[in-house]
Amino acid sequence: MTRFIHDQFAKDYLEELLKNYGEVKASEKVSGEIKEIDVLFTPAKQQSSNIQILGLLGRFAQQPAIIEPYRNPASTDEICDCILKLLEIKALLRREAKANKTKLQDLEIPKLWIITPTISETRLSSFGTMQKAGWLSGVHFLPDALRTAIVAIHQLPQTPETLWLRILGRGNVQSQAIIELQTLPLDHPYQKATLELVYNLRQNLRVNQELEADDRELIMRLEPLYQRDREQAKEEGRQEGKKEGKQEGRQEGKQDLILRLLNRRIGEIDASLIGQIKGLSIEQLENLGEALLDFSSVADLETWLNQQSI
Repeated sequence: MTRFIHDQFAKDYLEELLKNYGEVKASEKVSGEIKEIDVLFTPAKQQSSNIQILGLLGRFAQQPAIIEPYRNPASTDEICDCILKLLEIKALLRREAKANKTKLQDLEIPKLWIITPTISETRLSSFGTMQKAGWLSGVHFLPDALRTAIVAIHQLPQTPETLWLRILGRGNVQSQAIIELQTLPLDHPYQKATLELVYNLRQNLRVNQELEADDRELIMRLEPLYQRDREQAKEEGRQEGKKEGKQEGRQEGKQDLILRLLNRRIGEIDASLIGQIKGLSIEQLENLGEALLDFSSVADLETWLNQQSI
């Protein structure tokens, strides 16, 4: 089963896109039965106009939001569970307002966005959904009191406004979104970070033995894009390494470059690992510069370093 891999990708992806616009909590626990909200978003008090760059997703994030993405079509029970989470959050906010002797405003109550690749008309009808003026096709609203909408990704129009949601789709819809992502300007604030998350998804899927047809197709479609960006990163590393080498000496320049690339790839690393890296030869540093493109965690770096000492 690869559903959990895709679930984690969706959470990481939404957190990466929304973190500059407010507080993002992934896997937030609610109720005594330990239910988890996939993404709970609270917008910053001073909302940035840059959020418009996220299109329809940015529109969701203009107010408090619960975002529940599904890899497979959301079932009736799963939709009901999501609504229950929303009601529990609302009850918690009401208790907090009462304790603080304040009135809970409607704008403080999150809206629930259930994101599913597809959904049948029968299931939509069973929840009494409706289309609203000013909203794109594919966004189905439940009665207003429930503060909930079901977003059918594969029903969304293929426009830049929906790109950041279509990346969470399946099959051709997701593949087309990734192609569009690739064609964005290199200085786009979310292109590089999103591609890195997509490549991590590819790597996690590759080590799984029970791939679905969609996953195998996704890996195949990503392979040439991944190899192209890998070669580009290697060339940038060589060029930057040459520049650093002229300024600070070849060995020290490569060490600094590798450390910067690692920080961007897997986050900050501790002093002991930094010491091991500084003890590597130039040839080993060059090998590490290539290997780190496949790293997704500090554990990958530790494994690679241990192999050098064998």
